[in-house]
Amino acid sequence: MPPVSARLPVFPWDRLEPYKATAAAHPDGIVDLSVGTPVDPVPELIRAALADASDSPGYPTVWGTAALRDALTGWVERRLGAAGVTHTQVLPVVGSKELVASLPTQLGLGPGDRVAFPRLAYPTYEVGARLAGAEPVPYDEPTELDPAGLKLLWLNSPSNPTGQVLSKDELRTAVAWARAHGVLVVSDECYLELGWETDPVSVLHPEISGGSFEGLVAVHSLSKRSNLAGYRAAFLAGDEAVLGELLKIRKHGGMMVPAPVQAATAAALGDDKHVTEQRERYERRRAALRSALAGHGFRIEHSEASLYLWATRDEPCWDTVGALAELGILVAPGEFYGAAGERHVRVAFTATDERVEAAVRRLVG
Repeated sequence: MPPVSARLPVFPWDRLEPYKATAAAHPDGIVDLSVGTPVDPVPELIRAALADASDSPGYPTVWGTAALRDALTGWVERRLGAAGVTHTQVLPVVGSKELVASLPTQLGLGPGDRVAFPRLAYPTYEVGARLAGAEPVPYDEPTELDPAGLKLLWLNSPSNPTGQVLSKDELRTAVAWARAHGVLVVSDECYLELGWETDPVSVLHPEISGGSFEGLVAVHSLSKRSNLAGYRAAFLAGDEAVLGELLKIRKHGGMMVPAPVQAATAAALGDDKHVTEQRERYERRRAALRSALAGHGFRIEHSEASLYLWATRDEPCWDTVGALAELGILVAPGEFYGAAGERHVRVAFTATDERVEAAVRRLVG
């Protein structure tokens, strides 16, 4: 039996290790801007909720507690602008990456089915298609896709890696096209709270959805907005028929969010203050790095939202990675996100204030 991993590309981050070693040799230490992992403290009210729920000896439910579902529906209404959201239209998941990688399989897709995703994209969309044995199909414009055999259309706004945000018109057009062709739309909106130059909109907003969740699922994560990457706290919202089927499958698979994490998620979604404070931290870091990169000869493209700057010096991305590694700064080559990114790098601004300041000094020096 051939290994399942044979269907997959080489894990991209392994290719960055030599450059990481170079950056780590800098006398003032490495500034790792390659992975958008949170570094700031988990807000106290979330830690308190986790601790209060730590005596949880029994199995949690896959669907989550009623309190969690109340928090999920309340947040979707308050933040995404949807109305009348019910418990059957939300579903907690064990981190968004697990969901992205396994969704085509959980939907029953396989050989002969096609999964579409942006040409510049988070690589796990393609991984999910390949794990299911489906055909991965990158696109420039979703409405230009051949709908034959197309079962799943990924949207990603704000984008990882580019930070680009789809307009309301672009979202409406994509949703209308997919519905006309019977294609399920799954919108990865994990960076929706992090708009800098524009206010990202969910596919579940009535102006996009037309007031119906039919054929629409949105993916949301607390990793970035609440510094909860270590908690694996995420959820789906949307079409109750799709979520109901996923719930049945996930019950059989025991795909349960731990009970303390469920309590922490409910607390996080009920508080906007910590999100505002974290946004302010990121906004300062973003401004400092953007200015320093521009002064170092970089052009920043898109980047109106998310936790990244999509930067280029009009040279092969690995040359840029190597040059910055010599300064002790590690960034992600754009090639990780598709061939269309081969002359860009993705620069995360999730490092500490001290490390961001170090990067700025090296870039302007």
